[in-house]
Amino acid sequence: MADMTADRTLFAPAFSLQGVSYSYSWRQGLIPALQDVNLVIPRGQFVAVAGSNGSGKSTLASLLNAMFRPSEGRVEVFGMDAADPAHLWEIRRRVGLIMENPDNQIVGPTVADDIAFGPENLGLPHDEIVTRVEAALQAMDIGELAAVEPHLLSEGQKQKVAIAGVLATGAEAIVSDESTGLLDPETRKAVLDRFDELRRERGITVLHITHLPEEALRADRLLVIEGGRLAADRHPADFFSDLELV
Repeated sequence: MADMTADRTLFAPAFSLQGVSYSYSWRQGLIPALQDVNLVIPRGQFVAVAGSNGSGKSTLASLLNAMFRPSEGRVEVFGMDAADPAHLWEIRRRVGLIMENPDNQIVGPTVADDIAFGPENLGLPHDEIVTRVEAALQAMDIGELAAVEPHLLSEGQKQKVAIAGVLATGAEAIVSDESTGLLDPETRKAVLDRFDELRRERGITVLHITHLPEEALRADRLLVIEGGRLAADRHPADFFSDLELV
């Protein structure tokens, strides 16, 4: 008999949120961060996410990487229930999260060691790890930093290392939480170019949180989150042509 679960996972969208809400616990009680979000993101789509500070964008990113579990509703990642601990490792293998602050995800004693950390945890052969690290270094144009200790890097260089580390894992989806915020305009453009290349060449799904209109305009789709709710879901050009909504 055919494995229907495997078939469903194979053809499932990258992300599916069904009535998802999330609240943080605080002394005064629960503070809602996301409320009743329904959303489907197909594989291979480049999605930008915008919204004011505190609107729930980073909470959404953490749900898609299974760092958080929804308070209500269901999050599916490549057809897997993100609230099921049995799927945790596989989800984090397939979804790379790039944080706004690179210090939160740099762990290696040197740049090359840090980039190798993800592939090593996947149990890849040594030669494959070396190949992936070299490719990621070149993709981010930081080959000359391979032997440098991360604490000696600038903030922009650290962000390049964090992005390279995700690229080296071979993730099928990248969730970028304002990862270009510390980069200069030329490097920012290079990172977005790389995201687009990965989408076109490997079918990687990209969800990029940004405050910059020029970055959002590069996406296939723009989600706007306000007050924890999905306020808009449009093509970026359509959104920015609606002056009242903007």
